[in-house]
Amino acid sequence: MPTNKQTNTTGKTFTDEERAAMRERALELKADKTNGESAVLAKITEMPKSDRDMAQRLHEIIRQNAPELTPKTWYGMPAYANKDGKVVCFFQSADKFKARYASLGFNDTAKLDQGNMWPTAFALKKLTAAEEKQIVELVKKAVS
Repeated sequence: MPTNKQTNTTGKTFTDEERAAMRERALELKADKTNGESAVLAKITEMPKSDRDMAQRLHEIIRQNAPELTPKTWYGMPAYANKDGKVVCFFQSADKFKARYASLGFNDTAKLDQGNMWPTAFALKKLTAAEEKQIVELVKKAVS
């Protein structure tokens, strides 16, 4: 008997936050593609202060160090895409999925390969000069 419940890969029902992210993604696919910067800044403005401060600083770092990336929203998160429109990196606020830390993630289009295994997401609790320096290096390598 078919049901209206959607299940994720573990067989459990999607959370409200996951369903909201999927709805946001569907709207993004229909949205005007020329307004990415405004959409990203609007999403950042909606975040709680701690996430908003990190997201704003990450936005500045990425725009300064990888100007070839185009801001866009991706599942309701600030993201940065290459010339083909593929997301290279993204910020996920802690609040979005009620996590204890925010994340800076990189997709497979990022050129971060290191042997057979390397990290593709980084937990962020706070941005200091040390973390900013690492992020600059990661972003530059991702688009190299």
